[in-house]
Parts: sequence; structure tokens; C-alpha cells
Amino acid sequence: QVQLVESGGGLVQAGGSMRLSCTASTSIFYMGWDRQGPGKQREWIISLTSDGTLNTADSVNGRFTISRDNAKNTVYLQMDNLKTEDTGVYYCNGRQGHLSYWGQGTQVTVSS
Repeated sequence: QVQLVESGGGLVQAGGSMRLSCTASTSIFYMGWDRQGPGKQREWIISLTSDGTLNTADSVNGRFTISRDNAKNTVYLQMDNLKTEDTGVYYCNGRQGHLSYWGQGTQVTVSS
């Protein structure tokens, strides 16, 4: 069983920046982030595989950046120019083969 532990999150003003981290208990090929805003469905936003394949949702493209340290089994989500609509619970997602794993989620609140 792979465990994903997230850190970061909190309250930030619109236009500000925040960084989230997610550490896996073992090496994992695919790591990414989903989020769920209040009253909204969970949405995928960004991912990066260990061989460098990057995908970014239009909603965060140009503002959010993902990176990873494979030696530490850690992925980072750098969020810049945050908007109030970025408010939500952010979940780290890891995939290895046909199995998916999720972190516990971390709250990000962007105030106006």
C-alpha cells in the first residue's frame, strides 16, 4: 500500500503564491494533483511522470508548476497568481500500473 503525505496549504491572498508538497512512501511513476472546490466536483489539474511527461489543465496553465524529486519520492506544486476560484482541497494522486493512491487532502483558501 502506497501512502501519500501532503504538506503545505493554508490561507493566502489573491495574487499570492503557495507551495504544496507530497511525499510517497515509495517510488511511483505518476504523481499529480487534483482539487475540489466548495460545491464543485473534484478535478484533475496537473501531473508529472518520473520520465518527465507533464500535463497541465487549462485552468491552472501558466500559474501552477509541478516538479518532483525522484530521489525523495516527492512532488511539489508551486501555485502563483492565486485566484479566489483556486480555493479548495488539494489532493495528491499517485498511480503505479493500474493502481491509484490518494493523499488525505490539504485545504487551500484564497481570500480576495
